[in-house]
Amino acid sequence: MFDLVTIFSEPAHLAALATLIAMEIVLGIDNLIFISIITNKLPEEQRARARLIGISAALVLRLALLSTVFIIVQLTEPVLTIFGQGFSWRDMILIGGGLFLVWKATKEVHHNVHPEAGEDVFSGRETMSYAATIGQILVLDLVFSVDSIITAVGMTDQIAIMVIAVVVTVAVMLLAANPLANFINANPSVVMLALGFLLMIGMLLIAEGFGVKVPKAYVYSAMLFSAFIEGLNIYARRAKKDGARMKFKR
Repeated sequence: MFDLVTIFSEPAHLAALATLIAMEIVLGIDNLIFISIITNKLPEEQRARARLIGISAALVLRLALLSTVFIIVQLTEPVLTIFGQGFSWRDMILIGGGLFLVWKATKEVHHNVHPEAGEDVFSGRETMSYAATIGQILVLDLVFSVDSIITAVGMTDQIAIMVIAVVVTVAVMLLAANPLANFINANPSVVMLALGFLLMIGMLLIAEGFGVKVPKAYVYSAMLFSAFIEGLNIYARRAKKDGARMKFKR
């Protein structure tokens, strides 16, 4: 293990650290979007605390997984074969997490487009308890943490660099959590866009679990482009509203 002086004094380690931080932040966006959407279902006074607990749990899980990194690496070894297709523990975790994301995003889409709030085909109630919210966040924290650590191991073999990257990423998530959640909550069209992202991410996790390698750069590029278009729509709506207000004052 390298000390901090060695890491920050050698260009190769700095480059690896910067690359890993960027990759971890991109992977953390998925987790943050889910946390933002699910905590917005809680009463307002509970939301910030739930986000703090969810993101803090992500940090604890990732650091705990780093302490067992040699076991984590072995999760990529096939342990089950079905119709000639080998599945590792990582594959099954990704498939399970992907199915959960698809189910959850579909359920939230239904709640957003259903003309009447209340009971539906997914559950008997529209809102969740605080404990259920934290539980679902922890499930996705585990899935994203396993994927995050395995990605980190593939980029560097230095535990210290991984730890720094994880801590920096979680710090960014903590700073961005409340602003992102408030922005999503204030813009209903962004909620649907974010749910679409979760559906895409869920399908991506399932595909990876079945051994189908989908270049993530394509997926995140599509998400970025969609977010850019939605940003233009929000700007256009605000400009139109401001124009109407100015016209009314005259």
